[in-house]
Amino acid sequence: MSFASEPGRDDGNLPPVNIVIPDDARELDRDVLAYHREQRARRRRQRALRLFRPFRVRDAGGQAAIIPLIAACLAISLIGGVLLSVVTMSPALAPTVSASRPATPSAVPSASVKTLPAGDIQLDGRTAPVNSLASSVVALIPAGCRCDARLSRLSRQAAAAKVRVYFAGTGPVIRELTGYTKNDGDGVAIGAADSGNVLGAAYHPGSQLTVLLVYRDASARVYRGLSGNFQLTSAMGKLAQAGTGPGPASSAAR
Repeated sequence: MSFASEPGRDDGNLPPVNIVIPDDARELDRDVLAYHREQRARRRRQRALRLFRPFRVRDAGGQAAIIPLIAACLAISLIGGVLLSVVTMSPALAPTVSASRPATPSAVPSASVKTLPAGDIQLDGRTAPVNSLASSVVALIPAGCRCDARLSRLSRQAAAAKVRVYFAGTGPVIRELTGYTKNDGDGVAIGAADSGNVLGAAYHPGSQLTVLLVYRDASARVYRGLSGNFQLTSAMGKLAQAGTGPGPASSAAR
């Protein structure tokens, strides 16, 4: 028996369907919105399933699914422990590096103090008492002294301090004083011939240049073994004052 001729059926013998065709398409807006909501919800569920799939026991093979999570937690714990130990390290426990400082020679040499001896000396050809060297600089030049650069530096510093400077020598050095004063005296040095070896016997220059800074009270500060960069200008500026007098270091000048 065919039902194709009955109302609500077609030739394919399908069950009747109640189809309502609205007169205005805007009446379908709510159905369209509901459809899109269902699609968005389905996509969210699919993303969640993909994200948590490694941790699903059924898909990852039992308890092995949590191994990556445990490894990540251990790595974070180790890194945090190392950072915490570095930040909280006590300064006393921190490694120290000792830096050796290079030794540099002092520009201001050490000196001893002694009063000028009694006696006479020839200053530029005329005889004068040794005490007349007060408030001046005296360079005791030894024989064979290769000290032209230091004598020239001494003369320039004496000129800057506006004090007299004498180049003194004994024995064979007396004949060389004229050359020293001319070549290294910077136009201010005066030759002092110690023919009686008064200064030589008192200060024993030996084979090194010895410099005396003589104060107003005839006390002399003795400098030996001057380096090439010595600086005595400031000390020379105080020669017009009374000296410190002979002290404990005076025995070193004998």
